[in-house]
Amino acid sequence: MVRNYLIVTASYWGFTLVDGALRMLVLFHFFRLGYTPFTLAFLFLLYEAAGIAANLAGGYFASRFGIPRMLAIGQALQIAGLLMLSALDSGWGAVASVAWVVIAQGIAGVAKDLTKTASKSAIKATSADGSGQLFRWVAWFTGSKNAMKGIGFFIGGLLLDLAGFAPALWMMAALLGVIFVAGLLLLPSQLGKAKSSKTIRELFGKSRGVNLLAAARIFMFGARDVWFVVGLPVFLYANGWRFLEVGGFLAAWTVAYGGVQALAPMLVSRSPDGLSREVPAARMWAAVLAAVPIALAVVMQTTGVVRPDLILVIGLALFGLPFAVNSSLHSYLILAYAGSEKAAEDVGFYYAANAAGRLLGTALSGVLYQFAGITGCLVGSAVMLLACWLITFLLPTNPGLSPAHEQPA
Repeated sequence: MVRNYLIVTASYWGFTLVDGALRMLVLFHFFRLGYTPFTLAFLFLLYEAAGIAANLAGGYFASRFGIPRMLAIGQALQIAGLLMLSALDSGWGAVASVAWVVIAQGIAGVAKDLTKTASKSAIKATSADGSGQLFRWVAWFTGSKNAMKGIGFFIGGLLLDLAGFAPALWMMAALLGVIFVAGLLLLPSQLGKAKSSKTIRELFGKSRGVNLLAAARIFMFGARDVWFVVGLPVFLYANGWRFLEVGGFLAAWTVAYGGVQALAPMLVSRSPDGLSREVPAARMWAAVLAAVPIALAVVMQTTGVVRPDLILVIGLALFGLPFAVNSSLHSYLILAYAGSEKAAEDVGFYYAANAAGRLLGTALSGVLYQFAGITGCLVGSAVMLLACWLITFLLPTNPGLSPAHEQPA
């Protein structure tokens, strides 16, 4: 079981490295071509929207056909999306170029979320009974994955400077090809295969805890992406930062964020039942998180600010700590709440909500920045985090009534 967990984790590291690099390549390449913040956000909309359906389908098919097959399909789709992007012709008009990139990004979005749902489900399938090991494995997997994504941000900016757009995409596709072959050879084909839903009603008939946690996830990740996707990179570049410097900061932030996620079990008091202390901890950390963009928006509006870019960087560095702990707690709680027979489907449903939050945040990032600047993005983040915090008060804390012990209707 440990062997399979390590193989899945290593496979997802490589995939996430490429995914992070791809985001920076697309963002910086098209910003350099003169695209507006709203258009940049539009390039990522299908990427995020596709993830909603991909997570639902990924959970269902992982249960039915096994996790390794879903990993392979996700990796193959990502390779196809990278090669499609590399075929973009600079002689095409703006409409044709945007349409081509949006479709390619949509393929990459499906690939990313199929792979993520399958990988997260593998943790439930490979961990032994007991919330302690499950929390540690989830925290390490999620934290290390985000550290790799941060490194990918830096590599994306670096490759764009050193190799150019198309050659960078070819190198990334080659790396994924190696990971694709290794997964097929090393993982047992039946890993994660279990009973799957027979009807649409059954697929969406989740327990109360899963539904509420999914709702909280929408607002939590929308609150991050409303400033992270377009607002922050464009703001820093407009204040004199180079592409490599912006990519470096986003990389450092994401690596540090992943490191805190991996350490989250040390920051949260554990309970024998796995819920009675963890859920109140999620409430407390959500309140701390919501306070950060509120304070930052007030400071950014203060007259006489000399280096608003540095203030923003410091503030969002502080944002990373409670966000990382919250994210790690939520990633644990969904597996604690998930039914044992259909864990992959529950995880897929939850990460479909995660994709919906990213879609909402991505769209608002371009709109709010274009019409209200970075302060508008921060206010939008604060509003969504307050909604997330309020939802956590409805999460079940009694193990005897928790979704982990219920069967969906």
